[in-house]
This record gives sequence, structure tokens and C-alpha cells, in this order.
Amino acid sequence: MLCGRWRSRGQPPEEPSVLAQVAAPVALPSPPASQDGGAKRPGLRALKKMGHPEFDLATLSSQSPHLSLCLQCSTPPLILPGSRALSGQNLLPSLVCTHHQGPQGKWTLPMACPGRLLQGLTEDEDVQAMLRGSRLCKIRSRTWQKERLYRLQEDGLSVWFQRRIPRAPSQHIFFVQHIEAVREGHQSEGLRRFGGAFEPARCLTIAFKGSRKNLDLAAPTAEEAQRWVRGLAKLRMRLEAMSQRERLDHWIHSYLHRADSNQDSKMSFKEIKSLLRMVNVDMNDMYAYRLFKECDHSNNERLEGTEIEEFLRRLLKRPELEDIFYRYSGEDRVLSAPELLEFLEDQGEDGATLARAQQLIHTYELNETAKQHELMTLDGFMMYLLSPEGAALDPAHTAFAQGCRCVELDCWEGPGGEPVIYHGHTLTSKILFRDVIQAVRDHAFMLSPYPVILSLENHCGLEQQAAMARHLRTILGDMLVTQVLDSHNPEELPSPEQLKGRVLVKGKKLPAAREEDGGILSDREEEEEEEEEEAGAAEQRRRAKQISPELSALAVYCCATRLRTLRPAPTPPQPCQVSSLSERKAKKLIREAGNSFVRHNAQQLTRVYPLGLRMNSANYSPQEMWNSGCQLVALNFQTPGYEMDLNAGRFLINGQCGYVLKPACLRQPDTTFDPESPGPPRTTLTIQVLTAQQLPKLNAEKPNSIVDPLVRIEIHGVPADCARKETNYVLNNGFNPRWGQTLQFQLRAPELVLVRFVVEDYDSTSPNDFVGQFTLPFNSLKQGFRHIHLLSKDGASLSPATLFVHICIQRF
Repeated sequence: MLCGRWRSRGQPPEEPSVLAQVAAPVALPSPPASQDGGAKRPGLRALKKMGHPEFDLATLSSQSPHLSLCLQCSTPPLILPGSRALSGQNLLPSLVCTHHQGPQGKWTLPMACPGRLLQGLTEDEDVQAMLRGSRLCKIRSRTWQKERLYRLQEDGLSVWFQRRIPRAPSQHIFFVQHIEAVREGHQSEGLRRFGGAFEPARCLTIAFKGSRKNLDLAAPTAEEAQRWVRGLAKLRMRLEAMSQRERLDHWIHSYLHRADSNQDSKMSFKEIKSLLRMVNVDMNDMYAYRLFKECDHSNNERLEGTEIEEFLRRLLKRPELEDIFYRYSGEDRVLSAPELLEFLEDQGEDGATLARAQQLIHTYELNETAKQHELMTLDGFMMYLLSPEGAALDPAHTAFAQGCRCVELDCWEGPGGEPVIYHGHTLTSKILFRDVIQAVRDHAFMLSPYPVILSLENHCGLEQQAAMARHLRTILGDMLVTQVLDSHNPEELPSPEQLKGRVLVKGKKLPAAREEDGGILSDREEEEEEEEEEAGAAEQRRRAKQISPELSALAVYCCATRLRTLRPAPTPPQPCQVSSLSERKAKKLIREAGNSFVRHNAQQLTRVYPLGLRMNSANYSPQEMWNSGCQLVALNFQTPGYEMDLNAGRFLINGQCGYVLKPACLRQPDTTFDPESPGPPRTTLTIQVLTAQQLPKLNAEKPNSIVDPLVRIEIHGVPADCARKETNYVLNNGFNPRWGQTLQFQLRAPELVLVRFVVEDYDSTSPNDFVGQFTLPFNSLKQGFRHIHLLSKDGASLSPATLFVHICIQRF
């Protein structure tokens, strides 16, 4: 977060009948009343038909984009071949849904086809090589280097790998969506230390999101290594480009393929039961068989073709979306642009205009004839609501990269005159300082162009400090800030815009009189960690109090200084000074100083770091620090948890460039804001939790293990705003659970609030299991009917898993 000076730029379960779990509607919030007091209903069907020529809905169907699976059962009723619909007339009751009919009216279900992710890539030589598989050498140490078979699965989403000792199937794969980066050559600590026997051109590293360790591999040839590097890049790009509809299509195809045990493209009742368990549905056998028989029109105890389509349509039915759509479209069951505009206005969409409604139709409508007549079918409406534009997060704030902009480097004396980096007195491994600076050079600006701050925690003597300064200058070159940008205003901080592509060093600055010979200064601004450590460790810290002039000269805009008092200083604030506080000291200042700490942070930078006693790299909640205006709140990024969820949510805006502007109440030098006394409530947030879709199965090795989901909504902000409320749990349904419960929150400082949506698997005898979450700033929350696209514990997408909610914000 930026200061003003950087501104210039458990309850009892619901047990409804199984039938209700599949198709029962949820009570939806009513749209606002019209000005004449009547219920607001579109009533625009006459307008819709005016000016449009008569058209044949059967023809409209045949021109639809062909999909091999009809994924939604509630497409607009279309005329059977040979019939016609006249403009303005009601549709006949005998009409059937043929929106995704195949050529010549035939249905297709290529369950054995390769995954949808591979569409357009099946002829790609790199992907073909990955499908065939490669024997790659996995490197863990100098002595542990084993050849293993790696092969891309047909779904295009996962890679299977061989283990010496067979384990559960889920322990033999990793998912493409969980990959953070693929690096060529010796670009990981493991390969730099243990990969010397393999030429760099044959090596690659797969880095994963979250806490999963890097996978260091060596291929038999440089060309084979390149095939995996290029192939994984293509698959990741294809995955990111897939719409929610394509992801759902891919998802259901992969489960159908797995459930079809004999690969005959027909589904027995046993295979249908297996499919239901795979997709997290625990359906009563009697009801499941009844549904099976209702779809088995050939009466041969097998579902095939259109019968499977019908079964899936019933399973994937979204009655809550149908109700919303029909509320605005009326009996003709297509939305005109004016009707869609009315929906957008009721949603509270910014910039809702007729032109905007027409643009949405042209973007999301699948049917070309409907699109030409500026009409939106239910399929197009669902596509819109499932898209990023229909999600709860304002798309103007969305991005797909995560960029940490301040990194702490814990520097210690190393052998051979080379400083090393590791977290002192913990079990972390040691890395050469120069290797880390090379990684900064190569990767710091891949995700964001805005400046990176290297916070040096120095435990080295003068000689190795000079080596650090030399490495910084020679490796980073012009990227490193070595002098002020504006010599006329040397004490004024440049904006992040002015510092694009630059690296700043945060460290101790020697007084001018001692620049030549070095001096005795503590580089660690806060000494409280010394009190927490054993006497021997504290003594080791005290040995490295000298600061070399070479390193001191690199502290240009981020000069480390100890925060001694918050009383008004006789000298003006120094924006180029940075105070570092442990989480314990910061919390003490927040409790005892309140507004004085906020004012201090309005005029200069404050960095907060985790306590040294956190030996397992655990995290603390960053929200308390943000409430008081602390700009640099350091977390252990390698440790997933709600703390990292909050951090990711805070920096969703501004394209996740790593910088956000603090609220006005935290930027004004004379602010009266105190996070401990924020004043009375001034905003009400009401969220109706309606349904969820395709929640992930937590234990793939136990077919009968089905989640009992509940939804918890957490408010993270000033202490008076912090709250959490949850729904009842739904028994044995992770596929399409329904709640229809309303949760309400009163907010006193909404500009600081983060809203966290959490789905858990209820357990009456032990803590609930985490299923998925999504966190976003309150000010980026969009009103109306919205989908929440869930993320895993390590931040990876759980698509197509979503929550469907209605959001209402009242300000007073």
C-alpha cells in the first residue's frame, strides 16, 4: 500500500429430498420496485420484435456453434425441424431444446476424445511428444538422481509420473493449473547445486504455486527438454484462455471418460453411479435408478447419445439462473438488448447503457442468428454470468499475475568470501547471494514493471558487504538505483511510475562523515528479536554491526532507520527513511499509539516483518498493519493460509502490479482516523448465498466420500468490522448444493475491508476441511447476482467450481 507521498502516480444440516437437491429452485431476491409502485417486469416483448424480421428458430438452432455435449438443460425451446415460429406468437408446448443439436439433427458424444484443453493442439509436435511421454531424470541431491517416466494425460490438464513405490493415483500426477513457472537451464537452487553433471540446455525446473517443492528435471537431449518447456507453456496459455463454459465442458468430458469403464461410449447404471460419486453427488440409489430409467428410452439398461445428454441436462440444471432469466425475458425466453439493460441496471452495473447491453450480447451469445438480431438466449446469459465480467470482482481491477514488490534478503557470512542467504537459526537451506541477485534480475519484472525493493538484513562483515555491493552493481547494472532521480529534490520519493523497471536497496545509511571508512551501525532497526534469541545467537548478530561505505551508498530512497518515538518531531518528516518493526512491536504501537501511528505512516514508510520465533515460516494477519497505514507488510509467501489469501485479495486491484493506493483517511498528514475507534457503522453489506457448482472432491481415493459443504463469509478490516458468518451445511452434495441463506454485516471502515468467501466440508467430530476460497477488497465488490470463482489453498483456480450469490450494498 502506498502513502500519500507515493500517490503521484456448526448448525443442523438441511436434509431436503434428493430430487430437491437436483432441481429445486432457490428463493431469489426480487428486483427493485418500479417508480409506479408495481413489480418491475421487463414487458418489452413487443419492442423486442419490432423492427426484426420473422425468423425460423429451427434455423437459428442449426446455426449455433456445435458442441458435442449440451451442458445446460434450459436453453430456449426451439422448433423441431419442419416447424416454424411466427414473430410475436407463443411457442408451441411440444417444442424441445435442440440448441446444441449436431449436424442433421444427430447428437454426438465423443467420450473417448482427447481433452478439450488439447483442442487446436492435438497436431502440435511438442504436445504429441508429451502425450507419448519422456524418461526424465529427477534431481534431488548429488546422490539422489532417478530416471522417471513423465507423460501428459489425455485430459491435457495433468501430468502422470512414475514412482518407485506405487501410491494412490492422486499421488502420481500434478496439474498444469498448479504450475507457477517453467524455467530453462540451471535456474533453481537445486540445479545450480546438484545439476552440474547435466548441461543446462537439457535441464528444466517446474515451479509450483504454494508450498509444493520445485521439480528439477534433466532430459536425455536438449530438444526433448525444449519440447516440455514449450508444450507446458502452450497448455498453460490455452488453459488461461478457456472460458468458464469451456472449462465446464472439459470438466464433464473428463469425468465421463473416466466413468466409462469399458470405453464403449455407453453408460450402465453402475457407471452412472460411479460418475455421480466422481462429481461429488451422493444420490439415493432408488432416485438415481428412476432418473436413469427415465432417460433410458431404448430400455436396454444403457444410456447412449441423446440419453446421456438428457441425464446430464437434468444433472446440470441451474433453476436459480433460469428464474432470473425468465423474470426479465418473459414467455418468449430470449432477452432483447433493452431487457438486458434493465437487468444490468437492477444489478447496479456502472456504465449500464443500451450500447453496453448490445456489446455483451455480441460478446457472450453463442447463437449467431440471435446475435444478429441483438437477442440473448439463456446460454448466452449463463456465459455472461460465468465470465469475469459477471463475477463479483470488478473486472477493471482484475489481473492474472501475482507480483511481490519487496523481498527480504537475510544475508550471512559464507565460505570463500561469498555471502549467503538463509533465514538464520531456522532449517532453511543456504543460497549464494549472487545467485539470488541473478534471479531478481531475470524474474523481478516478468509479472509487474513496478519497482522492487530489496530489504537487506545484514549479518556480514565489511569484506563480504563490499562483495554484496559489487554483485548488486555488476549483476543488476542500470536496473539498480544508485543516485537520486531529481537532484533538486533529493528527499522527495519518486512515484512508482518513475521507477518502473528499477531495483531499490533498503539498508542502513552511514552519516556523510563516515562514508569513507565504514562505521558501527546496527542494520537491524529493531533489537527485540535479540531478546527472543539465545545469548549465543544474539552475540553472533552483534558481530556484524559495521556498515561498509560501498553498501551504504546503495541506500538511496529506502534508508533504514530505527523508530524511537511517535511524538511530533522537531524536524520535518523524512519520506526516504524506512522503519522496520516486528509484528509484535507494530501491534503494540497500533494498540497504544493509534492515530499517531497512522499519521507517522502518512509521511514515511514502515515495514513490518514476521517474528523471528516463527521457525516454521508461519504468518500473521497483515490486516492489522494495513489498518494503520503500514506500507510494506512482509509475509512468508511460501506458506499458504488465510494470511496469504488476504494478501492476494488486497493486491488484486491495479492489475496486481504490487502497488495500491491507501485510502484517503490513511494518507492525510493531519488525519484523525484511528483503527481502534473508527466511528459508527456507515455501510451495510448483505450477501445471499444461493448455490454452488461443481465443488472439488477432497478425497479422490475414496469414491463414497462426498463433501457436506457450508459457506462462510469473513469480513477482515478494523477490529470493529471483523466478523464471520456461515450457512448451514448441505448433506452429501458437492455438485449443486443450495442454501438460499442471507448473511448481513455492518461496516464502519469499508474502504479497508476485505471480503473472504470460504467453502468448507463440515465435520461434526473434527475441524472442517478446506474446500476453496476467494478474497477481494470490499470496494471491488460488484452488486447483484454474481459468481465467485473459487481458488485452492495455494491460490490455483478450482474451475469450474463456483459460488452463486446475490450482493447488496447500502451506504448511509
